[in-house]
Amino acid sequence: MKKENAGSLLISRRNVVKSAAIGAAVAPLIIPSRAWGSNSRIRVGQIGLGRIAQSHDMPGVIKSDLADYVAVCDLDSKRVADGVKIVEKSYTDRGSKAPQIRTFDNYRELIGRRDIDAVVISTPDHWHAELALAAIDAGKDVYLQKPFTMTHAEGVLLRDAVKRSGRILQVGSQQRSWEQFRRAAELIRSGRIGNVQRVEIGLPTDPTAPDAAPEAIPANFDFGQWLGPTEFKYYTEMRVHPQKDYSRPGWLRHEAHCLGMITGWGSHHYDTMHWALQFEDTGPSKVEGKGEFPDPARIWNVHGAYDVTLQYPRKVVVNVSDKHDTGLKFYGDEGWIWVTREGTGATSSDPQAKGANLPPLAASDEKLLDPNGLKVHLPVSKSHHKNWLESVHSRKQPLAPAHVAHRSNSACIVSWIAMKLARPLEWDPKTERFKNDAEANAMLTRSERAPYGALHLAKA
Repeated sequence: MKKENAGSLLISRRNVVKSAAIGAAVAPLIIPSRAWGSNSRIRVGQIGLGRIAQSHDMPGVIKSDLADYVAVCDLDSKRVADGVKIVEKSYTDRGSKAPQIRTFDNYRELIGRRDIDAVVISTPDHWHAELALAAIDAGKDVYLQKPFTMTHAEGVLLRDAVKRSGRILQVGSQQRSWEQFRRAAELIRSGRIGNVQRVEIGLPTDPTAPDAAPEAIPANFDFGQWLGPTEFKYYTEMRVHPQKDYSRPGWLRHEAHCLGMITGWGSHHYDTMHWALQFEDTGPSKVEGKGEFPDPARIWNVHGAYDVTLQYPRKVVVNVSDKHDTGLKFYGDEGWIWVTREGTGATSSDPQAKGANLPPLAASDEKLLDPNGLKVHLPVSKSHHKNWLESVHSRKQPLAPAHVAHRSNSACIVSWIAMKLARPLEWDPKTERFKNDAEANAMLTRSERAPYGALHLAKA
C-alpha cells in the first residue's frame, strides 16, 4: 500500500478492480509455463508477510504442491524482501528456476491482477474484512487467517458476499485438519458419550505492560496505512510488530486490532465445539460473562482473566475460562472426552497453555476412544491449506467455509461483549441480534477511519 494522502484515497469496489487491472495489463507477471498450460496450478498472491505468514501460511501453500506463489504484499518492505526469499527458495528446493516475484505495497494492485487466481490473507485482525471483501469482489478465492472478522457486522457482510459470489473462502481454523480434533468430533457425533450436557473450553490470557514511549516510524514501514480503519495513534514498536525478528507482535494485545484470546485462540476452540455438536449454523441463546480489562488507554489492553457461560440448543452449557486447562472437555451422560493441541503454542513468545502435558485426546474410559463402529465419519484432511486449494480446483466447500467461520467467530464476539458489559444477555441466533439491549447491539460494529474498512468499501 503506497503512502497516499488519506483524503484523496477513494476506495470503491469498482475502482479496486479497475485500477489494479490496468496495472496488470502493462506489467505482466513472469511465471512458470506449467502455471499457464493446463491451468492445474493455482497462482497465489500473499497479503501480509509477518510471523503467521512465514511460519504457517506460506509453508502450508508451498508444501501442498498445488499452487505457485507469484506475488507478495506488505506494508513493511523488510518483510516483503523476506517473503520473496521464501518464495524463491520454494522453487530452488524443487529444482526449478525462480520466476520474477512481483512485490506490492498496495493490496488493491495485487488483487486486481488477472494473472493471480487466489490470495492468502495473513494480516492483523482489523484488516481481515476489508481485504477479504475486496478480494472476493475482484473474483479471487481466499484463504483468510482467523478470526474471520474483527466485528460481527463485518462478518455478516463478508459471509453474504462469499455466498453471492460463489468464491471459495477457507478460514484458518486448522484444527479441522488435525487428527485428534476430527476424531473427537466423530466420537461425540456418534454418541460415544451420550447426550452432551456441558463443555469446558480453556484458553490462556495475555499480560499487559506499561506503555512504550513514541518512536520514530521506520523508513521501511507505512504505519499510517497499517492502522487502516482504526483510530490514529502514535507509533511505537510495542503497538505493531518487531523490526528485528518475527516474534509475537504487540498488536495481538491491543483491542483496536485484536479482541484478545477470546477470539485469538477462542476462534479455534469455539469452532471445534460447534463442529462436534453440530452447532455450525446456529449459536447461543444466552450468554453471561466477566473479564478483567486493563485501562483502555493502555496499548496492551485486551482482556486478562475471564469467565463466560453460554446456553446452546439441547440445553448444552458451555463454560469458557482461563481457569480451565487449555483445550476442550465434553461432558456427556455416559462419560467425557478431552481434546487439545500438542505443546504450548505456535511460537516461544505465545502465552503458555495450562495442562500442556495432557494428552491430545483422552476420555473417562479408554474404550470410548475406540475408532471402530463410529456412526459418523467426517472429511479427512492432512493439510488445511491443501484442503483449500483442492476446493479451489473442485469448487466444493472447504472444511472451514465462510458461513461456518462466521458462526464460531460470532460466538466469540458475543462472549467478548458479555465480558465487557458483565451482565446476562439474550442472543437470537436467527436474527443475530441481542434481545432488547441497544448497548450490546451497538458493540456488534465499530466506527471506521475513512477511507478504510469493510463497511466503507461495501458502501462505495
